Amino acid sequence: MAELNPFDIACEQLDDCAKILNLNEDVREMLKSPMRELHVSIPVRMDDGRTKVFKGFRVQYNDAKGPTKGGIRFHPEETIDTVRALAAWMTWKCSLMDLPLGGGKGGVICNPKELSENELERLSRGYIDMIWQFMGPNKDVPAPDVYTTPQVMAWMMDEYSKITGSNEFGCITGKPICVGGSCGRDDATARGGMFTIREAAKELGIDLSKATVAIQGYGNAGSNAAILCRDLFGSKVVAISDSQGGIYNKDGLDIELACSVKKDTCTVVNFPKDETQKISNQELLELDVDILISAALENVITKENAPYIKAKIIAELANGPTTPEADEILFEKGVHIIPDFLCNAGGVTVSYFEMVQNIDRYCWDVEEVRKRLDERMTRAYHSVLETSRAYNINMRQAAYVVAVNRVVEAMKIRGWIKFS
Repeated sequence: MAELNPFDIACEQLDDCAKILNLNEDVREMLKSPMRELHVSIPVRMDDGRTKVFKGFRVQYNDAKGPTKGGIRFHPEETIDTVRALAAWMTWKCSLMDLPLGGGKGGVICNPKELSENELERLSRGYIDMIWQFMGPNKDVPAPDVYTTPQVMAWMMDEYSKITGSNEFGCITGKPICVGGSCGRDDATARGGMFTIREAAKELGIDLSKATVAIQGYGNAGSNAAILCRDLFGSKVVAISDSQGGIYNKDGLDIELACSVKKDTCTVVNFPKDETQKISNQELLELDVDILISAALENVITKENAPYIKAKIIAELANGPTTPEADEILFEKGVHIIPDFLCNAGGVTVSYFEMVQNIDRYCWDVEEVRKRLDERMTRAYHSVLETSRAYNINMRQAAYVVAVNRVVEAMKIRGWIKFS
């Protein structure tokens, strides 16, 4: 459906913000247009001797505040519009967290589950062979995303270093610690989201030790969110799901067992029955819980299901899970949404910390990383909340107002646009 085109949604959200900030049409058009966009064809020698060509993308959306930053997805249904939207959201995310970075994103159309380890390595290195002139610590710094891993990042960093003739650990983030990665990166996205949930619960008067939680999406962010909800808050995780469906137990789920089942069988639906029942992803979204964590893909909360959502807080660990129409419905219902580029900003924030450590050649311990992440996430949440109240707008609109205003200010100071 055209209305669910992710880049159309990103532009619609930006238009909404532009009206609130009273930005002129020229500035709006600049903000809605990626500054650079690269389409590449990557030839990869497969294990059977054939050569297969994979299509890839890299979008550098806006670098007014600094080098662009953003993940690389390996996904069979990747599209340029998805990459554009994610690059735009990354721009606002970095700005909202007040990082000296712009926003970018990359992707390759492939199914990593169908590739051998050797084929995956050749594809990873081939992608860098095609984009290396457009990236680097002072230009554009990729990171892991859907179906890419620290090992993939290590191969990419190594390929860039070989091409440029020097060890450039800072050209990629999300690397293993032994080659310049940061402590605390593995659960940074989920942990950052927990800090915003904690602050939201304070505002709404929700006792997290008694709260119930449902989590859609049980990859890295979702599984870590389940563990942290329990360990940090004592909350009861009653439902989880992945692409094949979900499970529900009103008395709470065994998180370790769920992680083990997911790892062994690639889905949580094979969880031993007992008191647990299977549910659909749609049913999970509509459960009567205190907190709904969306950690799957885009456009899962729509105008069709928004009226039936009962959660008091929606924490968007995924990118773009809620459509604009659903936003309006949920705002009217009084549902407190922690928008994606605030809620899931922990990943890019710790990636930024990794860049700083690479530049300084000094490693922080995990306590230092988590302390700094907490400070950044808490400050960003309250800046959004205060803006929401000041303008009488929803949290997503407020996040846009804070983030876009900072990017526009940088564009003005750099002379890209004139002061009005």
